[in-house]
Amino acid sequence: QVQLVESGGGLVQAGGSLRLSCAASGRTFSSYAMGWFRQATGKEREYVVGISRSGGNSYYADSVKGRFTISRDNAKNTVYLQMNSLKPEDTAVYYCAAGAATLTAVMRFGYQYDYWGQGTQVTVSS
Repeated sequence: QVQLVESGGGLVQAGGSLRLSCAASGRTFSSYAMGWFRQATGKEREYVVGISRSGGNSYYADSVKGRFTISRDNAKNTVYLQMNSLKPEDTAVYYCAAGAATLTAVMRFGYQYDYWGQGTQVTVSS
């Protein structure tokens, strides 16, 4: 079992930045590929970015490419999402997720993940 706790959300003006963190406890963090998803009010959950177990591979949704950066620190059991140049359309609850995977795999779909955090709200004002 893996427990995931997100933090770092908040209210920011358009063009600003936030850094989300997701702390994991339980089984070995480095055994899991990690991902970030988001869900805006009234919309379906949306893939944002994923990162491999080693941290060497990542895959970004087109909507965030060039603005968001995912990273992980396996020694701290934490994955991060640095969000720059935020836009009002980035407003959503952001969830981190963990899933068993091979060392270099990046997972892009929700069904591939086994564990989910409770989410953290990100609100971008115009």
